[in-house]
Amino acid sequence: MRSADRWAEVFETLRRNKLRTFLTACGVFWGVFMLVVMLGFGQGLETGVMSSLGRFARNAIYIWTGNTTKPYKGHAPNRLIHLSYEDTAVLQTKVPGITVVAPRSTNGWGSTTSVSRGTKSESFPVSGDIPEFIKVEALNIDRGRFLNDSDLVEFRKVAVIGQRVQNVLFPGVENPLGQEIQVRGITFFVIGVFHSEANGERADYMNGRVFTPRTTFNRMNGKLNQVDYFTVLVDGKRSSADVEAEAAALLRRQHQVHPDDPGGIESYNSEKDFRRLSNLFLGISTLSWIVGVMTLLAGTIGVSNILMISINERTKEFGIRKALGATPGSIIAQVVQEAVVLTGAAGGMGLCAGVGVLAAAQKIFGM
Repeated sequence: MRSADRWAEVFETLRRNKLRTFLTACGVFWGVFMLVVMLGFGQGLETGVMSSLGRFARNAIYIWTGNTTKPYKGHAPNRLIHLSYEDTAVLQTKVPGITVVAPRSTNGWGSTTSVSRGTKSESFPVSGDIPEFIKVEALNIDRGRFLNDSDLVEFRKVAVIGQRVQNVLFPGVENPLGQEIQVRGITFFVIGVFHSEANGERADYMNGRVFTPRTTFNRMNGKLNQVDYFTVLVDGKRSSADVEAEAAALLRRQHQVHPDDPGGIESYNSEKDFRRLSNLFLGISTLSWIVGVMTLLAGTIGVSNILMISINERTKEFGIRKALGATPGSIIAQVVQEAVVLTGAAGGMGLCAGVGVLAAAQKIFGM
């Protein structure tokens, strides 16, 4: 009965002081609501950006060539450097920390090639690759397989196509494996179908690619042993920036390019961009916590002030209770119980409202 009476008194006190109860609840509600919403939107933004990249290797370095800008060892400036397949072994053996070196052949950055089947035709990016490239992009093979060493050694005319290529060239065909496609009029057999885990434009780009054996691609385009660029994966034991610098310096020596020439050997380090993204999202998360906690703290201070006013207003009531035998502990317990009930209810509503807003945003924006 004592417990029931105390709860009855708690709710009666809150009911009698509607304005005070409302203002106190608003402070707690708003603090919890803002904290949940800001953290949720920050996490959703990070998840969306990272998922758009799929399982793209975050430790990849891309190395390509350009025209030299400085004379060196009897070579005039404006000399176009050509990478070769022999550079693969040089990078693997002489640069510590490299786990994969994938030489790649293309028809140029962003270029496409006509790919057809029967009356259906469209232009897709076509490249010559080696089996290790799948470790860079981590593609999901839906049917068949990716390239293997035998495909390269035997110059096989085989192709691994993306889902978008299948949808365009094989509409209504459940299994395109073993079917023929024409790449610039040359017949290739489909040995695999893949899809990328990325989202958005990157997914459209990757799912619209055609991978062929590097050796076959080079023979078809008259490139012999030429490599357009290297994709290099770095292990976690070394700094990717150090590996990038050492690999570029080694290739400059290999192709007699001035050590300080910025144009002969060029590179891009994906880990730098991923680190910038991580730092950006860390900053957003930290700011969300600071703003949310400060808002919640402001609500807590408001609760404290209102409770102090409440206690001052109820001095006579507490005096009568003590005169009737109430202990100081029971009076304090009642005040604390009122505060816990009020803040708990308001905080719970703020949490539910915040989760509701995030759920609505997920449906609207697909976060």
